[in-house]
Amino acid sequence: MADTSIADTSQAATMAAGPRPAPGAAPPRLPWRRMMALKGASFTAPFFIGFALFTLAPVLLALRESLYSKQSSGLGFGEKTVEFTGFDNFARGLEDAHFWAAMLRVALFAAVAIPTIMLLSLMMALLLDALSHRLAARFRVPLLIPYMIPGIVAILIWIYIYSPVVGPLTPFLALFGVDADFYSGEMIWISLGNLVAWSSVGFNMLIVYSALQAVPREIFDSARVDGASEWRIAWSIKVPLVRRSLVLITVLSIIGTLQIFSDPMLFRTMTPETVTRDFTPIMAIYDWAFQQGEFNYAAALSIILALVVGAASAVFYKLTNKAPV
Repeated sequence: MADTSIADTSQAATMAAGPRPAPGAAPPRLPWRRMMALKGASFTAPFFIGFALFTLAPVLLALRESLYSKQSSGLGFGEKTVEFTGFDNFARGLEDAHFWAAMLRVALFAAVAIPTIMLLSLMMALLLDALSHRLAARFRVPLLIPYMIPGIVAILIWIYIYSPVVGPLTPFLALFGVDADFYSGEMIWISLGNLVAWSSVGFNMLIVYSALQAVPREIFDSARVDGASEWRIAWSIKVPLVRRSLVLITVLSIIGTLQIFSDPMLFRTMTPETVTRDFTPIMAIYDWAFQQGEFNYAAALSIILALVVGAASAVFYKLTNKAPV
């Protein structure tokens, strides 16, 4: 009886598992939907590999380096040794007045520059959306050209334009009695803001304009039939419908502005007395790492800056995400 029971159990298990493939037969193929999903996911592999190599790995390496410090033996003439110091570098960074002064400067700059850039981008997108497709196509490419120019090249162009010696802007303003020094302490942030706006407005405008083009035209036609003006349609219908796109480009602008580096770094070559070596947080980190050789402390400052940028972006997204779609 026991043997019969065991045989019945084996037979039931075999039937539940399904028929066995015949020897030499091809293995069962994946379902079509799963196969297409795997093929689609394979296109993301280059991104995730690049993200792991050039973003995740450097962050983990910086976090590891921030927990160590180079210590000198004796009177400081001996060879430096690397020792584990825990969170001492982070405590030092939180008390670094120059680093946080640079953070405050950039935060104030972002509080003025980002809303201005967003407003200009939205206005340009609304104006393009009001034009016919053929006419709008003639303006899209010229407005996008500043974004397509490499950043370093754009900075060099504006450094030349701002130059009081060879640049055309200073003598032009002098014709109207305006003595403008674009490298002075009073004008340096305006000069940088103009450069940032010039290079980013076109890209932001394209994102908002694409979102507007995805909105069904019947919504606007119905509003016009109801007697709504173009201004009312733009403010009450178009702007709310592209809110998600505005939130996206604003978050990207917050991340980019708080990490501004190449613009003031090249401006420093023209006015080192105004643009100091710790003018922005990234410049301070660069100075600690490559000028003073404090790589461990610079790594800790990088982690602190990343946390500040992430917190600012998360808070903004949380506040704006409460609004109705």
